[in-house]
Amino acid sequence: MESSFGLLLVLLTLTIIHIVQAQDQQGFISLDCGLPPNETSPYKENRTGLLFSSDATFIQSGKTGRVQANQERKFLKPYRTLRYFPEGIRNCYNLSVFKERKYLIRAYFLYGNYDGQNTAPVFDLYLGPNLWAKIDLQDENGTWEEILHIPTSNSLQICLVKTGMATPLISSLVIRPMRTGRYTTESGSLKTYKRFYFNKSGSGLLYSKDVYDRIWMPRFEDEWTQISTALRVYNKNGYDPPDDALKNAATPTNASAPLTIEWVSENLDDQYYFYAHYAEIQDLQANDTREFNFLLNGQKLYMPSPEVPKKLRLTTFEGMSPITCNGWECNLQLIRTKRSTLPPLLNALEVYTVIQFPQLETDESDVVAMKNISASYGLSRINWQGDPCFPEQLRWDALDCSNTNISTPPRITSLNLSSSRLNGTIATAIQSLTQLETLDLSNNNLTGGVPEFLGKMKSLSVINLSGNNLNGSIPQALRKKRLKLYLEGNPRLIKRPKEKIPVAIVASVPVAIVASVVIVVIFLVLRKRKSTIVQGIPLPPRTSTENDSSFANKKSKRFTYSEVVQMTNDFQRVLGKGGFGMVYHGTVKGSEQVAVKVSQLSTQGYKQFKAEVDLLLRVHHTNLVSLVGYCHEGNHLALIYEFLPNGDLKQHLSGKGGKSIINWSTRLRIALEAALGLEYLHIGCTPPMVHRDVKTANILLDENFKAKLADFGLSRSFQVKGEPYDSTLVAGTPGYLDPEYYRTGRLAEKSDVYSFGIVLLEMITNQPVINQTSENAHITQRVGVEINGANNILEIMDPKLCKDYDIKSASRALDLAMSCADSSSSKRPSISEVIQVLKECILCENSRIRNNRGLESEDMNVDLDSSETLMAR
Repeated sequence: MESSFGLLLVLLTLTIIHIVQAQDQQGFISLDCGLPPNETSPYKENRTGLLFSSDATFIQSGKTGRVQANQERKFLKPYRTLRYFPEGIRNCYNLSVFKERKYLIRAYFLYGNYDGQNTAPVFDLYLGPNLWAKIDLQDENGTWEEILHIPTSNSLQICLVKTGMATPLISSLVIRPMRTGRYTTESGSLKTYKRFYFNKSGSGLLYSKDVYDRIWMPRFEDEWTQISTALRVYNKNGYDPPDDALKNAATPTNASAPLTIEWVSENLDDQYYFYAHYAEIQDLQANDTREFNFLLNGQKLYMPSPEVPKKLRLTTFEGMSPITCNGWECNLQLIRTKRSTLPPLLNALEVYTVIQFPQLETDESDVVAMKNISASYGLSRINWQGDPCFPEQLRWDALDCSNTNISTPPRITSLNLSSSRLNGTIATAIQSLTQLETLDLSNNNLTGGVPEFLGKMKSLSVINLSGNNLNGSIPQALRKKRLKLYLEGNPRLIKRPKEKIPVAIVASVPVAIVASVVIVVIFLVLRKRKSTIVQGIPLPPRTSTENDSSFANKKSKRFTYSEVVQMTNDFQRVLGKGGFGMVYHGTVKGSEQVAVKVSQLSTQGYKQFKAEVDLLLRVHHTNLVSLVGYCHEGNHLALIYEFLPNGDLKQHLSGKGGKSIINWSTRLRIALEAALGLEYLHIGCTPPMVHRDVKTANILLDENFKAKLADFGLSRSFQVKGEPYDSTLVAGTPGYLDPEYYRTGRLAEKSDVYSFGIVLLEMITNQPVINQTSENAHITQRVGVEINGANNILEIMDPKLCKDYDIKSASRALDLAMSCADSSSSKRPSISEVIQVLKECILCENSRIRNNRGLESEDMNVDLDSSETLMAR
C-alpha cells in the first residue's frame, strides 16, 4: 500500500471523528490481538466508537505482548497489544462468517520492539489454504493488509506462517460484512491497493464516517484545483463512500488538460479493478457542460458514452472486467470531450488488484468431522490449525488427503491416531469421513465394542484397531466387508475364528503346541519357496516368469539388451562411473540423447536398480531426472535417462574438465531447483521418499543450467509419525551423510536436509567436503571455525566468485546452510522452509543486479512461484 501503517495511524490519531450513535456494528468482528484477559473486553475505542474484543476465544495458541512503553502513545489502543507465535509453524484464527457473503478483511501488524530485540520479523499470511501476503516488518515498524473476499464455507481461517527463524505477530484483525452485488469480479478476490479522496488538507476517514469501516486517505497534486460544497451529496448507490469524501473534488488546474492519476505496478501481470466516485458539486451555468471519458494508458475504458456527473448525486464508474497496465506504470486519465466546457472532476477513487486463491478448502464435512474427533478425545495439537490438507507442507500430522483435482475440495483419505493416548470408545464422528480409506487407531486405550458403522464406510480398505482394550464381537457388516482388519492385542474381543470371514484378521489368539509346530513348518516351507508375507497375508511364490513383476504394465519403457548396445554404439562414449556401474552416451529414436547406466546383475545392484526404476516410473517433476526406460534381460541391467549436457554441479564448482565456474546468481537458482525436487519427494510422493544420496555429483544440469536431482538407487520411504520403527541399512556418501541417521539408523526427510546443507556449503565456499589434511576435516567444522572467528562473509565465500554477489544474500544462504547441517535433526528446517529462504536470497541478488546493471540478469530468470509454496508480493 502507498501509505505506510505508521502514517495511517498518526493521521487517524490526529483525526477527531464524530461518533454516530445510531450506526450499528452488526456483523462486525473487531479483535484486539493480545489483549490481556484481565482488561475490559469488549471496550469502545474512543475515537471511532468501534467495539473491540480480546482475540483469546478465536485462537488456541500464541502468547501476548505489548509495544514498548515509549511507543504506546503513538498508536490507538487496538494496536498497542499484540499476539506472537514462538511455537508451531502455522497458527490460525478461526472466525465464523456467512458462506458466499462478501467481507472486508483487514489485518494490522505492528512490531513496536515488543521483545526488546530490535529485530522485526518476516513471515507469511494465509487465508485458509492459500497465501495472502508476505509480511515484512524489517523496513517499517508496522503494516496492514486488506482484501474483499467471499468465503466458500462458514468458517474463515486466517493464518500466520513462520518462514524462517523469526516469530510471526499480529496486532489487530477486523472483519466487515459488505453489501452484495458490489465489487464483483470475474474470478478471485480484491486486494486493496489504493483508496483516496481528493482533498488538500483532509485526514484519514474511517468508521463511522464510512459505514463499512473502509479507510480513505487524502490525496492532492500540485497541478490540481480543489472544488468544494457545503451541501450533502446523495451517496446511497451500494458503494456508499463517506459524505466527507464527496464534498470535495479535484479538477485539473489547466482546464484543457486531463485529470491524471498514476501508480506503479508491483508486478507486471497485475490485474486491476478500479472504482471512480464522482458527483457534480458546482452550480453550472445554463451553457456549461461537464463530460469526460476514462482512459488507462491511453486506451478508452468500457463506457459507450461519455460520463456526465449528476448534480449532488453519486455516480460510480466500475469495471466489469479486470484490466492490466501493459507495463510497470499505470496512467489513469479523465479527459474532457470536445463539447465539454468544463474540465473533468473526481471526488474519490478505489484501486484493487486481483488476488487468486486457487486451492479449495478441505471439504467442510471432513473439517467438522476432524474437529469433533479432536473434541471427543481431547486432542490438542498445535499442528491442527488452519486447513487440514493444504498447503501440503503444512498438512495436519496423522492425515493424508486426496489432491488430484484442484477444482474439487480435498478429502481426507487416511487418519492415523496410533499411539495417541486415546481413551473412551471409537468416536462416531469418524463415520463422517466418508472418503476415508485407511484408519489406524492402534496402541491406544480404546474400550467398548467395534462399531457397526465401520462396516458401512464404503471407501475403508484398511482398519488397524490392534493394541487396545476393545470387547464384544466383530459386527456382521464388518466381517462381510473385504478389507484388511488388524485386531491383535484386544484380549476381550471375540474373534469367532470358526467362521469363514473374507477379511485378513491379524489377532493374538492363545495357541497350542501343535499349532505352533504347524506354523513353524509352514514358515519353513514358505521361506524355502521364497514367498512373501505382506500385512499377515501370504502371497504365492515367485515363478521364473515373474522376475519383472514389479515392472508390470511398464512394457512401453522396457528395452532389450541388443537395443541398449545399439543406442550406445557398442558403449563407445563413456560419460562417467557411479556406484551402480558405468554411464554411457546414447541416442534413441535416432535423435533423442540419453545417458545409459549399465551394470551386471548382483544382489545389491538389482536392489538399487529396482528401487530406481520403481521410483522414477511413478514420480514426475521438472527438477528430477526423467527415466526414458530400462533393460532387465538375463544378467544385464541398464537404466536409460534423459541426457543433461552440462554434467553435474560438482564439475562446475571445481572447474574440472573445462567446465565453467558458475556465478552466485546461478548457484542460488540451482540450489532452489534442487530443493524443489527434494520437496516433491518429501511431500508430493505417496508414500513420501527420502533421496538418501544428495550431493553435488547427483545434481545434474541441462543446457540452460536447470538443475535436476539424479541417482535414486538408494531412495526409500521414510518413517512418518505413528508408524513402527523400521531400521534400514545406513546408506549414503561420507561427508554428506546425516550423523543422526548414521548413529540411530532412523531415516527421515531431515536426513536429506542435512545433505542439502552440505551441498549448499560447497556452493558457498567451493571447499571439499572432506579434507584429511586439515585439522578440521569436515566442511561444517571449517566453516564453523571461520564463523566463530573473524565472521567475515568475504573470507568464507568462494574466491572464484570475485566478490560479485549481494552480501545479504550470501549471509542468509550461509546461515541457511549451517542450519540445515545442524547435527540435531529437530533444529533443521524443513525443505519447504529452505525453499522460502532461498527465494528471499534470490530476491536480494536480483535487486543487486538490477541496481548495478539497470536490467534483469538472464541468469536470474527464476520462476519463484514454481513450487507449492509461493512467494508473496
